[in-house]
Amino acid sequence: MKSILIVSFSMIHSDPRVMRQVRLLEGKYRVTVAGYGPTPDAQVEFIALERQPRSLLVKSFWAFKLLAGLHEHYYWNQQQVQACLQRLAGRTFDLVIGNDVSSLPLALRLAGEAPVMIDSHEYSPREFEDKWLWRRLFGPHADYLCRRYLPRAACMTTVCQGIADEYRNVYGVPSTVIHNAPVLQALQPRPVQAGRIRLIHHGAAIRSRHLEVMIDMLAFLDPRFTLDFMLVASDGRYLEELKARVRDEPRIRFLDPVPMPEICAALNDHDLGVFLLPPVNFNYQHALPNKFFEFVQARLGIAIGPSPEMANLLDRHRLGVVAPSFEPQALAQALNALSTEDIMAFKQAAHAAAHELSYAHDGALLVSTLERLL
Repeated sequence: MKSILIVSFSMIHSDPRVMRQVRLLEGKYRVTVAGYGPTPDAQVEFIALERQPRSLLVKSFWAFKLLAGLHEHYYWNQQQVQACLQRLAGRTFDLVIGNDVSSLPLALRLAGEAPVMIDSHEYSPREFEDKWLWRRLFGPHADYLCRRYLPRAACMTTVCQGIADEYRNVYGVPSTVIHNAPVLQALQPRPVQAGRIRLIHHGAAIRSRHLEVMIDMLAFLDPRFTLDFMLVASDGRYLEELKARVRDEPRIRFLDPVPMPEICAALNDHDLGVFLLPPVNFNYQHALPNKFFEFVQARLGIAIGPSPEMANLLDRHRLGVVAPSFEPQALAQALNALSTEDIMAFKQAAHAAAHELSYAHDGALLVSTLERLL
């Protein structure tokens, strides 16, 4: 049985994209996974990496290294990189998968003569370009890693066509698109209740996503609509600010988040998944997130702003409505125009598209890529 190493500087057990890789490969190969957090519930060897908090003085020292362009010194002295090298010293693998550009130099060193596949979850050089400090320190570092190491990978995958095109245009590296689609869910569309339309948004409470615009949208919606949020407290202070903002609004609720495998079933009794994401950076402009495909697997209609990657798939499968702008009034106007029959048609369209927009399709594409490399 051949051996595969997966490296990701993320919380493995709650990283949907990495866990789909794990589920696809466990049992077929000897799989070793290196990353953060508790051991994932999978038949794999897990190498737990840790990052200890750094003092302000230490952070300032490393910021100076980045400003001075000492990218190699900065990279190889990161705690998680050194820990992984130590834990896996002397080990050999038939294939290494690096998740995101931050893991690529490490993956190449650990691979030796074995092929490396890099799976880029984002367009790394512009990931948080809306933040000045990130642009100054980490943007140039990510650009350096891309220029030096991307051409050495055996192949590259990423999440959508817009990001794939940018990697090719800037770095000359082609990539295969593997969508952030979950496994096919055995669910059915629920009927829409007369006079009541249930909207839901789920995901992480991240300030740069400006989730408050969806709260503001409710003021422009007619009384049929309610809005539920099911958010992971990535930014606990921001989540509390959102809750305080709707304290006197009975049509908005905050639901407890559920484990990743239960998300689609938890969404299923709603009518429309909603996501209004102002394009404050390149990755948000080209967003095609897990939640879009989870809405489909939950058999919901979808309501979004004019995010091109999501809008293209939504229009192709007639899954819902696209507002003409990212203003809350614009999406509210599109929603107010919908009838119960319109929404039920969107839910039926999601049911029809569920197989194509699931990991049954994209997982097969990933397996064929890995088999070719092996």
